[in-house]
Amino acid sequence: MDTKLLGEELKKLGYTFFSGVPCSFLKNLINYAINECDYVAAANEGDAVAIASGAYVGGKKSVVLMQNSGLTNAVSPLTSLNYPFLIPLLGFVSLRGEPGIPDEPQHELMGQITTQMLDLMDVEWQYLSKDFEEAKKQLIQADEHIARNRPFFFVVKKGTFDKVQLRNQQTSIHLNQIRQHAYADHQMPTRYDALSAINSVKDGNTVQLATTGKTGRELYEIEDADNNLYMVGSMGCISSLGLGLALSQPSKDIVVIDGDGSLLMRMGSLATNAYYHPANMIHILLDNNAHESTGGQSTVSHSIDFIDIAASCGYTNSVHVHSLEELQTFLQEWKVNKGLTFVLLKISKNSKDQLARPHMKPHEVKERLQRFIHNDPLKDKEVGGS
Repeated sequence: MDTKLLGEELKKLGYTFFSGVPCSFLKNLINYAINECDYVAAANEGDAVAIASGAYVGGKKSVVLMQNSGLTNAVSPLTSLNYPFLIPLLGFVSLRGEPGIPDEPQHELMGQITTQMLDLMDVEWQYLSKDFEEAKKQLIQADEHIARNRPFFFVVKKGTFDKVQLRNQQTSIHLNQIRQHAYADHQMPTRYDALSAINSVKDGNTVQLATTGKTGRELYEIEDADNNLYMVGSMGCISSLGLGLALSQPSKDIVVIDGDGSLLMRMGSLATNAYYHPANMIHILLDNNAHESTGGQSTVSHSIDFIDIAASCGYTNSVHVHSLEELQTFLQEWKVNKGLTFVLLKISKNSKDQLARPHMKPHEVKERLQRFIHNDPLKDKEVGGS
C-alpha cells in the first residue's frame, strides 16, 4: 500500500499526533508520521499510550504505533487509563510471529495471542487491508468507533506499507540550566500538606494531574476542581500523560504530581519528557521512599539521586526543595519564568485517615477537565457541571 496516501487519509480524518516505539513492519508509517505530523518517540509502548492519551485530552486525535511484543507493555494504560477514562486512540500494532510465517523465536507466542489480547482488553480491531481503497473504508469505520470513546487497533501484517524515506531529523538537545541538590534539613511534611501547598498556588490557567493512589484521593479532598485529574491505575504514566497534554495545550500550565514508586516504574519517561521539552510543564516528585498507598512497603528510591537523573536527561531546572514555603515560592517563580522543571520534596509516610475516593467516575473527571481546557462554560452548564 502507498503509505503516504494512507497517511493523508489519516490527516483528513484529523489524526495528526502520533506516539510510538519502532517496529520493522511499521517503520514506513512511522517515517511518514515523523516527516509529516507531530510524532513523539516514547521510551516504551505504555508511555506512548499515555502520551497519546494526554494529547487527546488536550484536543488532538491521536495514533499509537507499536510492535505486538510491546502490546504487553501497553496493557496497563489500555485497561486502567483508556478504559475507565473513555480515552479513545487509534492504534497500529504489528503482527510479528504470524502463524505459518517464519519469524524470530521471541515473536512466536505473541503472534498467536495478539488478537486475543485485544479482545480481552475490549479493544475493537481489524486486520489492516493492503488494498488502499479497502483501507480507506476501514479508517472511516475506525474513526466512527473512536467517536464513541473507545480505542480501535489495526493489526498490521508483514509487507503492508511501501517505503517512505525518513528525512534528516533535527536532533533535540536540551541542557540542564539549574541543578540544586539538598542543602538543608528536610521539613518532611505530609503528602496532604504538600498537595495543599501546590493547590494554593494554582490559577485559572493551571491543570493539575495527580498520580495513582492516595495522591489523587488527597487532592480530591483538598479541593475537587475542574482543572484536576485524578489518575487511577496505569501506575507510572502520569508524566507521560502530562507530556502529551503539555504539547497539545502549550498555553496551559501543566502541573504533574508524581510519587517515587510511580516514577520508578517508568523512569524512562524522564528522558522522553526532557527530549520534547515542553516549557509549560512542571514535574513535582513527592518522595517518601514508600508505596504508602498500599501499606507502606519500601521502594528502592533511598539512594537514588532524582535531581541528577532529571538534570542529565535535560530538564531545564532540577531542584530539591526542603519545605512547603520553599515549594510554594518556587512554584510561583516557575509560573513567571517557565521551562521544563523537575522538583523534589521529601515527605513523610503519614497520610490522612479514612480518605475519601472521588464520587465522579473517571470519564466524568476527564470530560470536566476537557471543558476547562477548552473554556466551554456553556457545555458545562448544559450537562449540569458533571
